[in-house]
Amino acid sequence: MTKEDYQKISHTIPKNPGIYKFLNEEETILYVGKAKNLKNRLNSYFVNDKQKSFKTRTLVKNAHHLEYLIVDTEHDALLLENTMIKKYQPRYNIMLKDGKSYTYICVKKERFPRVFFTRNLIKDGSTYYGPYTSKFRAKIIFDIVKKLFKLRTCTLNLSQRNIEQNKFSVCLEYHIKNCQGPCVGEESEEDYNEKIKQVKNVLRGHFKPVKDYIKEQMAMHVEKLEFEHAQDLKEKLTSFEDYQSKSTVVSHTIDDVDVFSILMEEDNAIVNYMKVIKGSLLNSDTVEIKLNAEEEPKDILLHAILRLREKFNSIAPEIIVPIELGMDFPEFSVTIPQRGDKHKLLELAEKNLTYFSLQRKKEALNKIKKVSPAERILTTMKSDLQMDKMPLHIECFDNSNIQGTNPVASCVVFKNARPSKSDYRKFKIKTVVGADDFASMKEVVGRRYKRLLEEEKPLPQLVIIDGGKGQLSSAMESIDELGLRDKIVVIGIAKRLEEIYFPDDSIPLYINKKSESLKLIQQLRNEAHRFAINFHRDLRSKHAFGTGLTDIPGIGKTTAEKLLKQFKSVKRIKEADKEEIINLIGKSATEKLLNYWHGE
Repeated sequence: MTKEDYQKISHTIPKNPGIYKFLNEEETILYVGKAKNLKNRLNSYFVNDKQKSFKTRTLVKNAHHLEYLIVDTEHDALLLENTMIKKYQPRYNIMLKDGKSYTYICVKKERFPRVFFTRNLIKDGSTYYGPYTSKFRAKIIFDIVKKLFKLRTCTLNLSQRNIEQNKFSVCLEYHIKNCQGPCVGEESEEDYNEKIKQVKNVLRGHFKPVKDYIKEQMAMHVEKLEFEHAQDLKEKLTSFEDYQSKSTVVSHTIDDVDVFSILMEEDNAIVNYMKVIKGSLLNSDTVEIKLNAEEEPKDILLHAILRLREKFNSIAPEIIVPIELGMDFPEFSVTIPQRGDKHKLLELAEKNLTYFSLQRKKEALNKIKKVSPAERILTTMKSDLQMDKMPLHIECFDNSNIQGTNPVASCVVFKNARPSKSDYRKFKIKTVVGADDFASMKEVVGRRYKRLLEEEKPLPQLVIIDGGKGQLSSAMESIDELGLRDKIVVIGIAKRLEEIYFPDDSIPLYINKKSESLKLIQQLRNEAHRFAINFHRDLRSKHAFGTGLTDIPGIGKTTAEKLLKQFKSVKRIKEADKEEIINLIGKSATEKLLNYWHGE
């Protein structure tokens, strides 16, 4: 979408809050954004091109048109934007990089509910607690639930009718006192549901009601002189208090809060989340967010807050963050602490981010050590050039001529980042008269890929044109004529500042001078230049002896050089004595020479 396209509709765009979408010609959504003021936000995409990032320029360039939707508040826009990103997963929106499968504890919706581990969330009315990012911690919680409350583990249909008709008999779990026999009517539904209520309190982190419940049960058994049962409950209470003491207690002054912190990196953002209930840290998670376009830290954090609160079923009335979010929320308050226990919580979240980032960098270094240099370089090139495929097959073109004479071109081929010299090709320019590099480039690129298509040979993933915008545009004429624009990535490299140009984009890309991908591009360019110069030199040399000698069958360059060195010109060779020529180049060559001239 061009600036001119936008100016045609800009006067119709309101200044209300809302969401906007960039779409391509196929109506695929490329990007969804929110705005407090739609007009001001969209205007920012079409001014100051040089100040926008390469990714944002690419987004606008690939967009065919845009759509927008007005809402009442910026908060509504945020919620709608979040819903649309989850639904459509646009290419240029930020994405939470989280492919892990977490563990949940399920309280099944059924008569005499079961409690069990699961990784699958089924919308059947059951209650799920988690996700638990630590399997070890999840097992501790599950074990304490099993120890405190004797629950059934069978999958029997414990309907009132089935129990009354004595359809079931007790199993081993009953005999080893892990279950109180609801299947045979030895435990009432009311008593069982009271235990489930306390199980839910444990899983929510609400420990006080659980302790009160156990103490009430102890008192009841003491009153009935059932001291053995009372002692059993006392031991369970001790175990529960021990579990509670091992939970990370943040502060007894803090109630239910969610804590978020963010760390911005080059292409990623990292967000740490901590779930605190009744002063105890019950769960935490750290997620990476891939940045596909220009995003402010507050916008990234807003997305993460919505996604993580939904993921962890959080209803905390307060969130703690390190930066202003720029809007109010009806469902929770926002705190940016400067001191005290809440600030210590924020510092803990930031420490988690630091350790997570260091761990990721160590893993990346270990991965680099394991991959081959070629794979590492090509991966970097793919990232630098924003390619969809790894450039395993690269071809580079260059022209060569001196004052318009003997114009030639070369095509060098690299496979897996190494020269494939058997695939090198050289071209004599056939359709261009004089020194016209643009027309020459169009000719050789067209000839090269027309032949590959005719012979059904594989096309390269990347084509490099040695030259700036002019040579690149000429090459793209042939690429378009062959219908290859969407099948091959084509770039031009200008020598002066090592600028990388993309088709139809006047603003060059500058790759870091130390980047391995730029060094590979330079190597390709230099190799294409060397190959073209050598071919041109050979043609000039042949032309220098193109006095008719090398055109004679059987008379090669070396023989011609001997004759010219001895006799200085063709005229003197023709006037020389036959024996003298035989002594110089031999009888056979002399016969060929004289027979050719005699035939003239």
